[in-house]
Amino acid sequence: MEKTPGIRSTVSRRNFLSGTAAVGGGLLAMDMAGNPAHAAVPKPSQASAPLSEKQIAALPRVKQEMVAPPFLPKHEQVATGGPKVVEVRLDIEEKKMVLDDEGAEIWALTFNGSVPGPMIVVHQDDYVELTLVNPETSAMEHNIDFHASTGALGGGGLTHVSPGEEAVLRFRATKAGVFVYHCAPGGAMIPYHVCHGMNGAIMVLPRDGLKAADGTPIRYDRAYYIGEQDYYLAKDEHDEYIKYETAGEDYADSLRVMATLTPSHVVFNGAVGALLGEGTLKASVGESVLMVHSQANRDTRPHLIGGHGDYVWSTGSFTDPPQTGLETWFIAGGAAGCAIYTFRQPGIYAYVNHNLIEAVLKGASAHFEVDGKWNDDLMKQVRKPSQIKS
Repeated sequence: MEKTPGIRSTVSRRNFLSGTAAVGGGLLAMDMAGNPAHAAVPKPSQASAPLSEKQIAALPRVKQEMVAPPFLPKHEQVATGGPKVVEVRLDIEEKKMVLDDEGAEIWALTFNGSVPGPMIVVHQDDYVELTLVNPETSAMEHNIDFHASTGALGGGGLTHVSPGEEAVLRFRATKAGVFVYHCAPGGAMIPYHVCHGMNGAIMVLPRDGLKAADGTPIRYDRAYYIGEQDYYLAKDEHDEYIKYETAGEDYADSLRVMATLTPSHVVFNGAVGALLGEGTLKASVGESVLMVHSQANRDTRPHLIGGHGDYVWSTGSFTDPPQTGLETWFIAGGAAGCAIYTFRQPGIYAYVNHNLIEAVLKGASAHFEVDGKWNDDLMKQVRKPSQIKS
């Protein structure tokens, strides 16, 4: 096997972009807490005065219990009290995952065992204190880059952990929005790790909650996290996907396939059909549902078939007022965005990447199952399909 950079060794810590990195000193399928607070659309925040270590140490500390996507951890939509230190732990797990009904498999690189990694939820000006753990059983070095953070490659320059190591990173969540996080060990290992599943998202809510353009509070009854993942599996001379015995063994083959820019799979939440069947997302007529969508590597175009984006933050920035009434919205590669829709009819809704080739042939699709009473005023079958009458 070709020697793989970063496996059972320490990758060079240099910043592959611009030199050395600078080093600075329950599940939400339920009603959410939070009282309406009328205010103007938030303007770009002026950085609050820096706090000393003594002041930070005096802040309240809360431990956020991570849950597997598509769910979000329990959280308040409107913050109570001042900033907090939110403790988060992510354990790296390298594991085999089956991607489709045909048995295609990959050695997935994961945060907490899921693709995508868990959603983290805080409020603007909270401090995130992350413990990143890389167990001795891992084959590779890992780190984490938070697009929500400021400095040191998003924390990537401060969190390189070899097998058997852990690191603790603290950053202040100064920007309100939804953001990607991902592993970025350096060089070609960056796309290798991201395209093997090592990415997730963090939502930084405004302290007074989400707002429409006129300042009206926006609330949601349920929230789901949909992480879109592109995989690049190599095939053998018989056109069969190659299976590998150890993590990292596919390094050279994966780079060769990735260089074509043509994924073998484009899926939601780790595998084809993960959000279909038993994984179908639930809602009821009249409920407002927040749909957070991330894609760490490629552009995507979410679309809810039979519904709309009532409020959409396509770029993920809660500083900006939401767009309204969209049929399809765009999320750039390396970004997260979100939309809220209030369901008005019962039945099955398909949520897809509206590159329909990727939705139907590659796997980027999910279902919502909505219960409630049908409204004939919105849609009615006037006549069932029957023979044409001349």
